[in-house]
Amino acid sequence: MLTYPFTDHFFMNSRLQRRTLSILLVLLLCASGVLAAQIPILDLTAKHLPGQPREIAPVDYVVESGWIELGEYGNISLVKKRVVSAGHTGRRCAGRSVRRSALRLPKIGKWISSKSIMIMDAETGRTLFARAPDSPRQPASTIKVLTGMIAIKSLKNGERVGVSRHAARMPRSKIYLNTKKQYKADDLINAVLLASANDASVALAEKIAGSEQDFAHMMTLRARLWGATKTICRTATGLTAKGQHSTARDLATIFRHAMRDSEFARRMHQVKITTSFGKTLRNHNRALWRIKGAKGGKTGYTLAARQTYVGKFSRKEGSIIVAIMGSETMWSDIKNLVEYGFLRKRQIARLHGGNKATRLARAD
Repeated sequence: MLTYPFTDHFFMNSRLQRRTLSILLVLLLCASGVLAAQIPILDLTAKHLPGQPREIAPVDYVVESGWIELGEYGNISLVKKRVVSAGHTGRRCAGRSVRRSALRLPKIGKWISSKSIMIMDAETGRTLFARAPDSPRQPASTIKVLTGMIAIKSLKNGERVGVSRHAARMPRSKIYLNTKKQYKADDLINAVLLASANDASVALAEKIAGSEQDFAHMMTLRARLWGATKTICRTATGLTAKGQHSTARDLATIFRHAMRDSEFARRMHQVKITTSFGKTLRNHNRALWRIKGAKGGKTGYTLAARQTYVGKFSRKEGSIIVAIMGSETMWSDIKNLVEYGFLRKRQIARLHGGNKATRLARAD
């Protein structure tokens, strides 16, 4: 009977058995890993494959595996899909799989009461989030952004402005101007932008254009020049008027352009000032001391408009513009939307490998 010393030694040596089996197992696992990398990952939610099947290029190794955001639907219901980035080197190599966690966004639902919302990237104008952004609504005092901006460009700070009976009879908010006195344009502009004074708004309008109606036409033209094509002004104050309306997108666009003016931005950032005639004006924009990064903003309220707001916020991620209309819980809405806006900018920067979202925005 023939004998094979090597085989006898192999089966009798349990340690050698284990080593050999281990090597075979490792080789099998490596082979299966290469085959798996060549298999395309399909969207399991799809009911069928769109179009004709494509030839799948062989993959050498997996570089990265993670999750990306595909888009938005309704109130920020985000669709997610697994994506694998593969490397082609022309040679086989040991693969490594790196999982990058996605920055998940909260859902914006009924806890935000605003009927219209626009969160805009202040640097690029890109939309970060929107809810009914083009729905026309009464703007209330947010439209005074145009009143103040036109006054800044039309009048010198020391120029004297008279007060008509029409201006003095304006309802609140007001600073109770006297028809027998004249006031510095600088004081009245601050009264408009900080204290939202209706009497100061009309006094400036009449000084610049001769009548509030003609001044409102100037406001509409200025809005259109800035790309806010759905804004129509009938008053210098934003008080409810037939045919007057704006949108959340337009308010954000107007404020984005206005804040590029250094004098306008300086005035909007003031918390409290005292006029030359001794009256203290306090900024209605509570976000300046309540919300991190607030640079300026304009509030508004009428029964028809409800609460409205537009403002700019800057942090390390960059700057955003937040505009809301038809709100019942304005300050809560603003705080949550600002946090959401910067979270969205961080998400875009992470997904596209940069510190700022401008790279993606310029590509849109």
